[in-house]
Amino acid sequence: MIKDYKYAGTFYPENKSELFNLIESFEEKEPKYYTKAVIVPHAGFIYSGKLTARGINHLDKKTKNVFIIAPVHFEKIYGSITCNYSAFNTPLGKLKINDEITRYLIKNFEYPVNNYIFDHEHSIEVILPFIKKRLPEAKIIPILYGCENYKNIVKIIEEFYDNEDTAFVISSDLSHFYPEKEALKIDLYTAKMIEENNIRNFESEQACGAVGICALTEFAKEKNFSLIRAGLYNSSDTTKETSRVVGYGCWFLYEGNKNEYIKKYYSDFIIKTCKNSIISGLQLGQFIPQNYDCVFEQAGASFVTLYKNGKLRGCIGSVSAYQSLIKDLYKNAHGAAFSDPRFPALTLHEFEQIEIEVSILSKPERINFEYESDLLAQLKPFKDGLIIRDGLKKSVFLPEVWEQIPDKALFLKELKIKAGLDENYFSENFEAFRFSTTKIS
Repeated sequence: MIKDYKYAGTFYPENKSELFNLIESFEEKEPKYYTKAVIVPHAGFIYSGKLTARGINHLDKKTKNVFIIAPVHFEKIYGSITCNYSAFNTPLGKLKINDEITRYLIKNFEYPVNNYIFDHEHSIEVILPFIKKRLPEAKIIPILYGCENYKNIVKIIEEFYDNEDTAFVISSDLSHFYPEKEALKIDLYTAKMIEENNIRNFESEQACGAVGICALTEFAKEKNFSLIRAGLYNSSDTTKETSRVVGYGCWFLYEGNKNEYIKKYYSDFIIKTCKNSIISGLQLGQFIPQNYDCVFEQAGASFVTLYKNGKLRGCIGSVSAYQSLIKDLYKNAHGAAFSDPRFPALTLHEFEQIEIEVSILSKPERINFEYESDLLAQLKPFKDGLIIRDGLKKSVFLPEVWEQIPDKALFLKELKIKAGLDENYFSENFEAFRFSTTKIS
């Protein structure tokens, strides 16, 4: 028994050639990284097709089985369901269902079969043409959910993730029918939660596929993986209608730390960005980067350090991620060259002699302690960067400072002095935060 398509002609073209060409028009160059899990939108192709294509194209072409985990829109159900179709039809051809895995879900996860719900739901169907185009021989495992605990979806991901030929597609749009300015705030807040692996206080109104998003985000947190942004916009980009918009986002799972990903694939771009920012300052111009990947739209904190003949020539940075990483980089590069109060502004002659080093900071983590000795005991020399704060007094040392001050007690004393405190100062209001850095030079 084969499930036929229902939404061709409305959400996407029914004509095979037209559909193929439209999807092909969305496709970009092959991604830098192939993933086993993505979050993609499920709206009409003219609205979100570019993002869906971008997400699906992050799946390795060797993938043989694709879980599609999606919300039910038009019926109220409890828990998750599957179906007993043998295949789903699309205008581009059929996608077979992995009957073995489906039966396993029915038996071991007690998933009921409900073909009727699948017949009337678009949140899986509109993704299928992209999968058929990218992975023509892959089999699918369709799962729909209603009122579901996201932890049950986490169990599914955990159960099958280590299968080398298996991938997961989380189907979800973002905020629905808010004015554009409000929608932008909501969607950026949602993106921040996803990218920080923090689903505490995640509300269902933030995304129609909130359960699936929370499940993949929680899985990423458990594994110390990262969800990397591949795109974020809303329907007003297409319709120009700003009174009621729908948000769309795309993320892919990276098996590691976001900053490590950035260093591996974008080190040259980062150094070039910093150089161009400094050059613009020397020419009394303004540098605004263009054509950068979406990962640089994520909030990030960086320090840019300049060296001349091996000696410090300027250093400016941010200790918290309060703006996009791309903006943080080019502003701090300009600041290191022209606004470090310890040095005169960089000259054109000096520019040819400087070396640039960029440190991208992790999110600061509070250190809990009662006495200064407790704090010192927890410090990890040559690994921890340290932020201290007491009232309006605040200062920071990057991990690189351990090379000059390897003694813990002296390290802390010098940091206090830098903050404008006495080296022996301590109070019940004294706070400390550790962080790590990813260095690019």
